[in-house]
Amino acid sequence: MANGFDPRMTATARPTTVGREGVAYDAGLRSYMLSVYNYMASGVLLTGIVALLFARSGLAAQILLGGGPLKWLIMLSPLAFVMVMSFGIQRLSAGTTQLLFWLFAGVMGLSMSSIFLVFTGQSIAMTFFATAAAFVSLSLWGYTTKRDLSAFGTFLIMGVVGLLVAMLINFFLQSTALQLAVSFIGVLLFAGLTAYDTQRIKSMYFYVQGTDMLGKTAIMGALSLYLDFVNMFTFLLQFMGSRE
Repeated sequence: MANGFDPRMTATARPTTVGREGVAYDAGLRSYMLSVYNYMASGVLLTGIVALLFARSGLAAQILLGGGPLKWLIMLSPLAFVMVMSFGIQRLSAGTTQLLFWLFAGVMGLSMSSIFLVFTGQSIAMTFFATAAAFVSLSLWGYTTKRDLSAFGTFLIMGVVGLLVAMLINFFLQSTALQLAVSFIGVLLFAGLTAYDTQRIKSMYFYVQGTDMLGKTAIMGALSLYLDFVNMFTFLLQFMGSRE
């Protein structure tokens, strides 16, 4: 499954600035957040295009459904990109970080192409738009709320750890009931993380503005929101998706 990892597992401290007066009207902040959303949306678009083309080429069915080492290379490669970006962010240049983000989005497209082999195109589209609507609403709330979501975020990240353990267990059990439970909890967790990450990214701006970390932080923020969106989408697809 394409949603078995998350950069927050290796992230650094998550500052908050809830309560700053006039923060929503800061021109620099607006430009920064627009950059984050542009990266995130472009990454999702690239992933979707690559996934569709790879599925239609016939290679996805041969590789991802046929097994073999190439399948696991494609499935696990996105994790390698996340680890490099997360642990190497201090040493990487903004240009290199950006390149790694685009490569990550492309490899994710290869990994996620399997959904076009399992679910109908109509149900994928419906789930995508439902996820997009939920994402916009949750991210907007995370951006505008004056409530500090730090403690809430810690709880959610612990939930992601538990979710990964449950997914690993079900990899061997192959329980339909457990899979549905994991999908339901996954939707809730990543919905909450969308709001939390938005507030975290917004707050981070005040720590990096005027430094060479600003561009790299925007890309890493986009990576977090990208994974929130993709994970919420893939989990929701288990409920809304109609199988071929």
